[in-house]
Amino acid sequence: MESLSRVTNIEVAAILYEVADLLEIKGVRFKPQAYRRAAQAVETLPEDIGMVAREERLDEVPGVGRGIAGKIREIVETGSLAYLTSLREELPEGVQHLTRLEGIGPKKAIALSRELGIRTVDDLEAKALAGRIRDLPGFGEKTEQNILASIRVSRTAKERRLLGYILPVARDIERRLSSLSTVGQVSLAGSIRRRKETIGDVDILATSMRPEKVMEVFATLPGVERVLVRGTTKTSVVLATGIQVDLRVVEDRHFGAALQYFTGSKEHNIALRKLAIARNWRLNEYGLVDLASGRTVAGETEAEVYQALGLAWIEPELREDRGEIEAARIGNLPDLVGYDSIKGDLHVHTRWSEGAHSIEEMAEAARALGYEYIAICDHAESLHIARGLSPGRLADQVHEIERINRESDGDFTILSGTECNIGMDGSVDLPDSILADLDVVVASVHSGFKQSEGEMTERVLTAMQNEHVDIIGHPTGRILLSREPYRIDLGAIFDAAASLGVSMEINAFPSRLDLSDVNCLSAREAGVRFSLGSDAHSRENLRYMEFGVATARRGWLSADEIVNTRPLPELKGLLRS
Repeated sequence: MESLSRVTNIEVAAILYEVADLLEIKGVRFKPQAYRRAAQAVETLPEDIGMVAREERLDEVPGVGRGIAGKIREIVETGSLAYLTSLREELPEGVQHLTRLEGIGPKKAIALSRELGIRTVDDLEAKALAGRIRDLPGFGEKTEQNILASIRVSRTAKERRLLGYILPVARDIERRLSSLSTVGQVSLAGSIRRRKETIGDVDILATSMRPEKVMEVFATLPGVERVLVRGTTKTSVVLATGIQVDLRVVEDRHFGAALQYFTGSKEHNIALRKLAIARNWRLNEYGLVDLASGRTVAGETEAEVYQALGLAWIEPELREDRGEIEAARIGNLPDLVGYDSIKGDLHVHTRWSEGAHSIEEMAEAARALGYEYIAICDHAESLHIARGLSPGRLADQVHEIERINRESDGDFTILSGTECNIGMDGSVDLPDSILADLDVVVASVHSGFKQSEGEMTERVLTAMQNEHVDIIGHPTGRILLSREPYRIDLGAIFDAAASLGVSMEINAFPSRLDLSDVNCLSAREAGVRFSLGSDAHSRENLRYMEFGVATARRGWLSADEIVNTRPLPELKGLLRS
């Protein structure tokens, strides 16, 4: 079995992200963004960063210069970084923890630490509940309430992990187990198989004639920090990243029933058991059994279980008890969009703004994924933090895209576009004369999240009235496990989108997945068209599209409801631009 470095890509990235945070708290300019770019490149790198470091290929990783490369080598070799330790020691105790809460920047965190002696989130909560924070200069009662709300969100986040960052780890374990000669079948199960946007722990099922040998290998896999439970049929471990992984080994004759049982949500499984009870059957992880005769009706495959209950096969992503069982009973399940159905990515950034790669590099990577087109949608100028493009620079970029397209062999097209910002009054930060010359216009809210529901709704509706706006990007502004959606009347937004022909984006970036699956269901009922975009900031990020497709599938969407499942000529007919 191949060896891994002492630390994973995610762990290396976490250290780099923390360095960026601490430098930002200290007020250092430019360096935080450099560390964040490097961290993002490392966590999305398809190769093991330890192997890359040992082979002295760190200079090939985008965003990793000589200085950061040296620090990555130190992390890989020692598991820690002296520079990070020194940065931690320079700041007041607890400041770093406080700045991780939404709405608390470096200045507020330092004030809370110095004025009230706050060192932990628990301290912060106690002072907020006692009304001690509102009297500090620059805070107030509203800020105090927002802090309490942020604390509630952060505590939920500690119990969950982003699908996009956990799935690669889970797949690696699945691959290692499947390579064992003692293993027959193996599959992910639980919420990760349903592709929920956040994951509590990872469930894996396997079959084997020698389960004790499988458990021995599993408990000693690279990255396993401690073993919680060790048995012949179930073993639970915790990885160095804090993720709990549970492995169950079952007999082949029970595999289908067990996979169904450990995949469906609690509500989905209860509904299935009710169908079984109505037939005087029992359904559990060992099979579907006729109680009168003791005969096993089904259990070897999932399809057998559903068929015996009078249901069509239900895709794992739908197993949430949202009407899928009745739809399966009457043969009305949607033909879900396939993971290979996307023809192109309609939300891609380059180094013209805050991306890590050139237009040509992003295009080459997209073509390698089998796409027919991508839309370059760098930020417009009002988003200064992302080095947004002025009208002049955007015009230069359009000319560059035209040149690249002219010189290509014609089987791949780069679309010129923008992700413009929706202002507080609903205006977008590029003139119509510029927008009219673009192929794709994405409009997104990037600031002013505290507006009332009425104000935010009117703001987005106004932007949608602009005849050049094709897509509303990440329509609720949420950041999973960090920032709640802003208040907005999505019903009104969806009705207007359906009427105007504006697409609602499903942003595939792992921390967004916005629209959510539930909102996709509502938008679908309103007749809305959808667009999938990776929001890629590097070549590696293009692979995030998978998570957007998973969200679309959980939202019951078919390929014909998503504009970029169409070939380019059809896509152009659907875009307002």
